[in-house]
Amino acid sequence: MDNSTIKILLVDDEPDILEFMDYNLKKEGYNVLLAKNGREAVDIAKREKPQLVILDIMMPVMDGIEACRTMRDLPELEHTIITFLTARNEEYSQLAGFDVGADDYISKPIKPRIMISRIKALLRRSNGSAPVASSTVQIGNLKIDRESYLVYRGEEAISLPRKEFELLSLLTSKPGKVFTREDILSRVWGTDIIVGDRTIDVHIRKIREKLGDDSIKTIKGIGYKFDM
Repeated sequence: MDNSTIKILLVDDEPDILEFMDYNLKKEGYNVLLAKNGREAVDIAKREKPQLVILDIMMPVMDGIEACRTMRDLPELEHTIITFLTARNEEYSQLAGFDVGADDYISKPIKPRIMISRIKALLRRSNGSAPVASSTVQIGNLKIDRESYLVYRGEEAISLPRKEFELLSLLTSKPGKVFTREDILSRVWGTDIIVGDRTIDVHIRKIREKLGDDSIKTIKGIGYKFDM
């Protein structure tokens, strides 16, 4: 894909960081949009529908967590990738970001080569989720439509952010099969994106809350399986 067709929205209240990231992304040929706070970011995202949003967390008017939550509630941004900028080893911020639907995070201080590599990996993953044999899976009263990214429990539609959907889709592709943590990380996040085990735990917890049952079983020390 021609990078000029890919819109990336950068959101940070520090002009130096915006300028630095803007310069490096434009060098790669990306179409870059800028916002100085969460509210401005939401407005731009609704209008421009970027493929990727990179959000700082601590910002005036509306912080990154609230901005991410707001974007995830907008149908037109359903497939937009959202990644946070967080301080190194700031685990609380990373988990809070995943909790509201973020796909990944980039640590500060920002290193251009690492940033570009992470962005390319995220964009590659967005163009193809874990391969499955059928576009629709029906297990009990749970229906998963992989083409439209929709989940139904009976007649009720359940909204899941991209990574939660991909994780559920993977687990339900082979009910009863135990997927190791390593397998889940590789197939849902990709081998070139570095995330921790807590990332999986947060996503599993959110899926369980939304499904309202205990179909996803924890296999201690190994991973997870879907078992009705």
